[in-house]
Amino acid sequence: MAGGLGEGAIPLSMGYALITGQQQPDLFAQIIPVVMLGSFAAVLLCGLLNVLGKRFPQLTGEGVLQRGSQTTACEKAASATSPTAPVFDPAGLAGAMVTIVAFYLVGVLVQRVLEFPAPITMLFLIVAAKLGRAISPALEQGGKGVYQFFSGIVTWPLLFALGVALTPWREFVSAFTVPTVVTVFATVGSMIASGFFVARFVNMYPIDVAVVTGCHSGQGGAGDIAILTAANRMQLMPFAQIATRIGGAITVTLALIAIRHVH
Repeated sequence: MAGGLGEGAIPLSMGYALITGQQQPDLFAQIIPVVMLGSFAAVLLCGLLNVLGKRFPQLTGEGVLQRGSQTTACEKAASATSPTAPVFDPAGLAGAMVTIVAFYLVGVLVQRVLEFPAPITMLFLIVAAKLGRAISPALEQGGKGVYQFFSGIVTWPLLFALGVALTPWREFVSAFTVPTVVTVFATVGSMIASGFFVARFVNMYPIDVAVVTGCHSGQGGAGDIAILTAANRMQLMPFAQIATRIGGAITVTLALIAIRHVH
C-alpha cells in the first residue's frame, strides 16, 4: 500500500470493485488495516534509523540527502515550499478547479473506453503533467488553495462518513491477521532497506534516503509527519510528499494493472 487514503486506499478499492465486481466498502475495509499497519511499520523503522544515525553519524546528513553540497536540494525545496501568507485569487482557484474537473472527465472517458478506474487515470495524468511541467505556476498556486480547503474542511467529515457509515467493521477487524502483519512489515522493511543501500551508489546519505523511502508507506500527509517526527528529520517533508503522492499513484496504478491482468 502507498499513498494513504486519498491517493491509495480509496482509488484502489474503487478499482478493485470495478475489476472484480465486489462491493467497494468491503474492499475498502480490507485495505484500511494495511494502510494503518504500513504507516505504523514505517514510523517504527524510521525511528530506529534515527537511533542508528546517532550511533553511526557518517551514515546520515541529519536531514540532508546529497553529500558535499553547500546549498542542498533539500534546503532549496524546503525554502520553496515554506508557508507564506495566503493570497486569495478567485481566478486562480477557479482555474484550478476547472483543471481538476477536466482531468477527472478525461479519466471518466478512459474508464468508459478501457474500463480503467477514473481516479487512477486522473492521478496518472496529473503526475505526468507535473513531471512535464505542463501546469503553470498560477494553476499550481490555485491547486494548493483547493487542496488546503478540502484538507481542512472536507477531509474530516469524509473520513467520519467512511469510518462510521461505510466501513464494514467485521471485515475490518478480521483483516488484522498474522500473515498480513508479517507481509506488511516485510514489505515496508524491504523498501526502506532498498533506499538505504541504493543511496551509496548515488552519493547520498543512506539513512536520510531510507527515511524518505519509508514515507512511501505512510498514511498520507499525516503519516509523513509521524514518520519524519519519529526520525527527527522534518526538513525532508518536500521529498516525503513526493514519495507519498507520486509514489502512491504509481503503486496503485501498477497494482490495478496487475489485478486486471490476472483476473
